[in-house]
Formats: sequence, C-alpha cells, structure tokens
Amino acid sequence: MSMTSEDRARVVAEARSWIGTRYHHEGTVKGAGVDCAMLILRVFVACGLCEDVDPRPYPADWMLHRDEERYLAFVTDRCKEVQAPRPADIAVFRWGRCYSHGGIVTVSDPLTIVHAFAPAGCVLEETVANNTQLARPERRPRFFARQGI
Repeated sequence: MSMTSEDRARVVAEARSWIGTRYHHEGTVKGAGVDCAMLILRVFVACGLCEDVDPRPYPADWMLHRDEERYLAFVTDRCKEVQAPRPADIAVFRWGRCYSHGGIVTVSDPLTIVHAFAPAGCVLEETVANNTQLARPERRPRFFARQGI
C-alpha cells in the first residue's frame, strides 16, 4: 500500500514541526533533541505509518569504522527505493564508509529535506544543493518511499 497524498502532507507537516529541535545523538524528543535516524522514525510513527521500534543503541561514529550498511538496511526493510523523490520520501546520503545520514523530502525540485544535521546542531529544512557537505558527489543520495505497514 502506497502513501496517499494526505499521508504525504501529514509527514511533511510533522517533519517541519521538528525544525529547531537541537541535534542530540540517539535523542527522540521534539523540542529537546533528536538525530537524523530517530527524526525519521519519530515522524513516521507520529503519522501512524511506521511501527514504533527502537534501533538504539548505536555509536555516534559507527559509519567511520564499519562497512555494514546498518542505516540503509533499516530503511530498505521498511521502504521501496524510488528514482524520483516526492514529498514525504526519505533521502539517504553516504557519510563515512556507508549510508548513514537521512532526511525527509519536503520539496522534490529543488530537492529539499528536513533533517537533524550534526554540523548545524539542529533540525532544519534546506535545499540539498545549498548544503556544501550534502551536495558533494560522493554522498550519492538515494531515495525511498514508505510502503504500508
């Protein structure tokens, strides 16, 4: 079952409601602290589109020392890869040795995401092309659409 346009609008609105929440590794509390993985999970759980699971604990720098695609595997277990992202899809980026950063697409063109970004210290919405770190070619973004639970 694919997300409806109403589901997509709810996901984007919920993601935007986290903007300004400070970045905190393994955090899950809106307004207090969250990381990129938990932001995506919390948004989809709040919208009733994902079962409430807890992937923690995970080290803050696991992607620098491992080749195991832990982040990507969590996404691919719950989503289907798509070539053209739509609002409410998930964008993942290669960081370190594997895919380990993600955000929720809010605008398809230009690609804009809401994400908890450690270098910024908070959740923000930004156009990927304007972020010099995310726009680097080696980030090789991939996109995923949430399927029914």
